[in-house]
Amino acid sequence: MDLPRIVSVDDHVIEPAHLFETWLPAKYRDRGPRPMTAGIGELEYTGGKYRITMDPDGRPTDWWIYEDLRFPYKRNIAAVGFHRDDMTLEGITREEMRRGCWDPAARLKDMDLNHVEASLCFPTFPRFCGQTFAEAHDKEVALACVRAYNDWMVDEWCGDSGGRLIPLCIIPLWDIDLAVAEVRRNADRGVRALTFSELPTHLGLPSIHTGYWDPLFALCQETGTVVNMHIGSSSQMPATSPDAPTAVQATLSFNNAMASMSDFLFSGVLVRFPRLTLAYSEGQMGWIPYVLERADDVWREHRAWGGVRDVIPEPPSTYYYRQIFCCFFRDKHGIASLDAVGRDNATFETDYPHVDSTFPHTKRVALDHVKGLDDETVHKLMRGNAIRMLGLDLDTPAA
Repeated sequence: MDLPRIVSVDDHVIEPAHLFETWLPAKYRDRGPRPMTAGIGELEYTGGKYRITMDPDGRPTDWWIYEDLRFPYKRNIAAVGFHRDDMTLEGITREEMRRGCWDPAARLKDMDLNHVEASLCFPTFPRFCGQTFAEAHDKEVALACVRAYNDWMVDEWCGDSGGRLIPLCIIPLWDIDLAVAEVRRNADRGVRALTFSELPTHLGLPSIHTGYWDPLFALCQETGTVVNMHIGSSSQMPATSPDAPTAVQATLSFNNAMASMSDFLFSGVLVRFPRLTLAYSEGQMGWIPYVLERADDVWREHRAWGGVRDVIPEPPSTYYYRQIFCCFFRDKHGIASLDAVGRDNATFETDYPHVDSTFPHTKRVALDHVKGLDDETVHKLMRGNAIRMLGLDLDTPAA
């Protein structure tokens, strides 16, 4: 099979050390994030949370220092190029990383090696939906940091890529008016994707049921801006017990996406905003058929006492097939259930440069998943659905 070049809807970028020095206005730089190389102590993982300390005698590691936050880069988030058994939670410097982690020109070369034409990249230091700045004390500086990150993302990370690196922007989550203004600012320069929290109440923010986020959703609908929700964008991964190994968390990583989708299906948001597009990132898709079956069953049998009789006029799966995209990279069960998942709803990702990344073997992994599917479906999964979702110019016939 001649596999189409892939449009990956979930990759990641390691921010270069010069980001805020270059893009943050000078008056904020002494209060903004600063890069530092210093030793790292032993990491503790308890109940889904990491505790990280500096240690002058520890392994040299690149950090960001911001207010009272000490944020290190670790091997598991810059794992490409390492042997599987060396993809650990040890600290790492940019010099030790594969250059494509943080250099856009090198990333394009790695995409060529990996059969990838275009890529949407989530942040690392700001965390998946900008939680770092939402948690900051000085919100004036935090807002400047959000804008600086987005300017860097649009003009530097994506700027010289010829459309192959697709801008994904963060918003000031702590203020709906500022969030709307930032979406408008970015939409006006062609950005069609933002990253949002899968479960905002876990961040101490209003739920999607309150109507608080409706101005944001309304503008996203108006501008065709996709609301992307990455697993972990609630700063809380599923944890069973405080002493469970991280392998349990990794196995259950889809859980928050499943919970978030259930939330949206019964929220009325997709009823009020019928052209709003949601995208679940790194959540896989094998679980979706049962969730849709269960949600429709609840709607039929329990909608009166369940509180959604007057909110959701059609079976919840209606809104999924109309407005929600999922993505996968290793999910043969999802492929086997593709008709229920939706041939028009599934997209593909490579997760570069994380531990889960299929780099540099993505073409082989993808072919193993799509063997036996017809050419039209393969095209949809590898690129067509992503192009439609993000409104990309790729595959546009010449005039």
